[in-house]
Formats: sequence, structure tokens, C-alpha cells
Amino acid sequence: MTERILVVDDDLGILDVVRYALESEGFGVETVTDGGSAVEGARTGRFDVLVLDVMLPDISGTEVCRMIRAEEITVPILMLTAKDAEVDRVVGLELGADDYVTKPFSRAELVSRVRAILRRRDMDKPEHGPSVRRVGELCVDLARHEVTVEGRLVSLTPSELKVLALLVERPEHVFTRREIMRQLWQSDHVGDEHAAEVHISNLRRKLERDAQNPERIVTVRGFGYKLVPL
Repeated sequence: MTERILVVDDDLGILDVVRYALESEGFGVETVTDGGSAVEGARTGRFDVLVLDVMLPDISGTEVCRMIRAEEITVPILMLTAKDAEVDRVVGLELGADDYVTKPFSRAELVSRVRAILRRRDMDKPEHGPSVRRVGELCVDLARHEVTVEGRLVSLTPSELKVLALLVERPEHVFTRREIMRQLWQSDHVGDEHAAEVHISNLRRKLERDAQNPERIVTVRGFGYKLVPL
């Protein structure tokens, strides 16, 4: 089945470039030019990936991302940001975006990121391994996309769930930032490893008793992160 991509940008030139790049690779593409239409499109459940520009005329891309995740819509989001907009990239990831591409970007890079997101979606399916994993009071059900900690249900984005699935596979094992990003993209092309830090920070905010003093997801200085049973 052809994967469908919703592209959101108010720059018609960029829309044409992105549409051509994705359609040339066999994707079905629809385009809209404002944030309100992006949210409505995400609600339909018809799209496999949302390519979302940060700068939109009515609602910012980061606000669109926040609204979509607040409604627990799990469509993967790839954000388009300006080259120097570090704040937008970090905020987007914190609000639940899965990755970002900076402008100007090449067709190859854009298509590579979209394909990586789709590979991650397929790898999340339960036939790829045990569905339920437990580490202390943390329970991860990959089939249901459900996470509970100390009996409390926690809502995670697809990328956060992917990172957590890696950590629960090998409790107490230290994973580097690069290993975490390789898990996210199922590829050796891992992009900006800073994104791993943002996803870890988001997980701590949702899973720790005190995110400022994490006990469950622990930093091993100079190496990376490990999950500790509590």
C-alpha cells in the first residue's frame, strides 16, 4: 500500500519541491498551506507522516505539533526549520516531533528522513519481538503502544516509545547517543545526536518521580544513558 504524506508549508515553491521529491519515490502526497488544515488532516488518520514547516501564517508549526500530541494523535511528524532556528528544533522535539530537516535541504536528505520514520513505524509492530517488557515498576506494551510506570498510564510520542523500547531491552546497559539515534532511524545515518538528549529529557519528565534528579534513566558521564530497575 502506498504511504501517504501530508506536507504543510505556506511557501508554494517549497511545496512543489517536496511534493515532487516524495511523489518521485512513490509516495502519495497531499499539501496544505496553514496550521489549521494540518491539524484537521492529522485528525483524519489518513496519513503515515506529516512534514510540517515551523513558520506558518496562522498557527506555528510547533503549536500544531503540540495540538496534535495533546489529542494523542500518533502520526509521525518531520519538522522543517530554518538553519539557525535551534530553539524551534528543540521545542519541536520536546512537543513530540520525531525529527527535523533544516532548510535548505536536499531531495535525498528529505526522502531519507521520511523513509527512516516509516522504517521505525514498521519496526514498532509486535511481530518483531516480545510485546510486553517490564523493568521494575515500568511496563512497556509495544503492541498496544502503552506505557505504565508505578501503575500510572503515560502517553509517549512514537520516538519516545522507540527510545524506551531500546532501553528496556537491556536494563543497566549503557547506550551511547549514537546508538539511540541509530535505533530511532534504523540506519547508520543518524542526523543530529542532540535529538537523543531531547528525547531522554522528555522521557525523564514523564517517567521519573523528579525529572531534575533522575533515578530511572541514569546518565553515565562520557558514555550515555542506562535504564535502572526501580
